[in-house]
Amino acid sequence: MLNISKNRVNDKVLGHYEIHSLDTLHSPKTGRAMVWWLRGLLMALIVVMFLPWQQNITGKGAITALNPEDRPQNVQNAVAGQIREWRTHEGDFVKKGDTLLIISEVKDDYFDPQILVRTQEQVTAKKQGIVAYKSKISALSQQLSALRNGLGFSLDKAKNKLRQARMKVRSDSADAVAARRNLQVAQDRIQRAEAMYKEGVISLTDLESRRLKLQEDNAKIVSAEQKLLISKNEFINARIELSSVNAEYQKDIAKAESDRSSGLSSLAEGEGELSKLQNKFENIRLRQNQYVVRSPQDGYVVKALKAGIGETIKEGESVVTLQPNQPDLAIELYIEAMDLPLISKDHPVRLEFDGWPALQFSGWPGVSVGTFGGQVATIDRVTSKAGMYRILVKPDKNEHAWPEQVRIGSGVQGLVMLNDVPVWWEIWRQLNGFPPNYLEDEIKNEKK
Repeated sequence: MLNISKNRVNDKVLGHYEIHSLDTLHSPKTGRAMVWWLRGLLMALIVVMFLPWQQNITGKGAITALNPEDRPQNVQNAVAGQIREWRTHEGDFVKKGDTLLIISEVKDDYFDPQILVRTQEQVTAKKQGIVAYKSKISALSQQLSALRNGLGFSLDKAKNKLRQARMKVRSDSADAVAARRNLQVAQDRIQRAEAMYKEGVISLTDLESRRLKLQEDNAKIVSAEQKLLISKNEFINARIELSSVNAEYQKDIAKAESDRSSGLSSLAEGEGELSKLQNKFENIRLRQNQYVVRSPQDGYVVKALKAGIGETIKEGESVVTLQPNQPDLAIELYIEAMDLPLISKDHPVRLEFDGWPALQFSGWPGVSVGTFGGQVATIDRVTSKAGMYRILVKPDKNEHAWPEQVRIGSGVQGLVMLNDVPVWWEIWRQLNGFPPNYLEDEIKNEKK
């Protein structure tokens, strides 16, 4: 409209009617304020993008003990038995060596209450048998020595007798040779005497005398030959006796050596049985000491794994769970394999315990409330579960001590703190799925 007339239509309309839609319209000042607010927020966001952000690696885990001996352990019984009496209850504090429970024997081999005494009697009897074997061996050794000495003496005696027989044979042989020569001389003389008698040179008496001499010489040669034959027989007997003496003594020596070897074998067998009996005695003594299950160290009885009286338990079966007293607490966190190479020993870690009020800002640990400090103590060499690697975190001595209320097994969330980077860099890294220190790794690879 050209707006020529002085009469205003809207005045008449507005004067008579109130339109609600017109009331909802804002003036241009409201739009300008919103623009300034948006500009302020954008500038603040840009400023925040350039603020320093501390990179971190997140992990979840639980509270444990740094040393293996401080972790919860199952106390086991060494021998099979039947529960006879409980000396402790769940939640009790026990010291090292305190009795946890008492068991009774269930194997029939050990039912005899005097089994130790009877086993000791067997050991004593076996020792006495060993002493007897040693005495027998000593006597047989002396007998062998005497037999060998007697063999030497008998051999010397037989050799001397053989030597004497040989000398007598030689002597009698010489006498026989001399007797033969005397007989030959006597025969020659008698022939000459008969010739001389025929010629009348000698008398008959002389001839008969020479004939008597010839008969005597014949008798002598027979006697000499008999003596020689007797001497030869004695020589043969002496040789046989020498051989029989050696054989007889060797027979006795062999028997004595056999008896001595049997004695040595019996002695070795007895010593072996003695060793077994002594081993059995010690095993029974130690077994009876195992009827009492004792606490291996100071701690708290967490749970009884066996209940009741008269329940039978096997060898090496767990009966009680024990939590050692005053363990050195540590945190086991599980980290992804991609982030593991960036973690080293003594790296700082921020921890948030389950059930402990905390307000944690991962990029700004300085403004976090209710968190506690720690340091990486150990990094596993192999994966633990689901491709995650376990790290152990110990308390940081330069910060506040961990709460006394936390218990082993409680859940923990941890942040392993790394380098400081701008916020925009961290957002860009998260969107691309790069690991922390990605840029430093790229620069190092380019320098190589």
